[in-house]
This record gives sequence, structure tokens and C-alpha cells, in this order.
Amino acid sequence: MKRLEVKLHLEAVAPLLDVMKAAADDLGPRLAIEINMPGEDTELKEEWESELLNGQTSDLQILLGMFDHEFFSTGTIYFDSTNCESILRACSALRLRLREAHLQPLGDENLESGELPQAGMTDEQKKAFAAYVFLATLLELLVQHLDPNVPEE
Repeated sequence: MKRLEVKLHLEAVAPLLDVMKAAADDLGPRLAIEINMPGEDTELKEEWESELLNGQTSDLQILLGMFDHEFFSTGTIYFDSTNCESILRACSALRLRLREAHLQPLGDENLESGELPQAGMTDEQKKAFAAYVFLATLLELLVQHLDPNVPEE
């Protein structure tokens, strides 16, 4: 994957970071999705969950770490082969959490279409939805650049 530089509008993104950080904190010591492991091997399930949780925590740190001092100075974030997969997973985890905590009443079809009745949404839902769409945009951008047919620079 080639290195991808994305310039963001600081005033638009900064409020979304608060929502994303709160969602990451809300996830805390639990996975974004519940795992259902067949069988009764609780030790194996606990080890697997622990490993997944450690990975999720690391992925979230990588994503949120992109929005550091340099970002607030330049408005630019960078993606490359060293952080891309972690960011994909972290964006997905945050979107799942935002959906579960704030957006579920709006319905999956409405969320994915982006056609929501803004007038009927609370301020909290509006902020969560904006973060949800921002994370989806990052996901789409990364998936496009993961395409093996895109030449490296």
C-alpha cells in the first residue's frame, strides 16, 4: 500500500474526536462484538477474548494516536502499510459501539443510507452519527487504497 496523506478540516473533525474517544473509552474492557464460541472450553474462550481485546485496544490507540499534536498543527493524518489494518479494525469497532450506544433506534438501513431525519435526532445522536459517517469515510478510503491493483508510489 502506498502512503496516503489525508488533509482534514480541523474545525469539523475536532468535535468528532471527542465522540470517538468517548466511544473508545466506553468499549473499555469489552469487545465491540460478543463472540460466540461453540463448546464449553471456557479457558480457551477467555484466552481468545483476552487476545482479541488486547488487539482491539491496540488498534484504537493507533487510530486515536493519529490525531496528535501534528494533526492539530497541520490537519493531516497518514495511512500506510504499518497502520492501515489496525485503523480499519478500530474504525469498525467504534462504528459498532456508536451504533449500539446511540444510533440503534435509527435503524441500520437509515444509518447506511445516510438519510436520517435530523430534526428527530437528539444532539447526542447527531454527533454520534457524524462520527459514524466520518469513520465510514475513513474505512472506504482505506479499502480503496488497499486494492492490489493500485500502484505503489
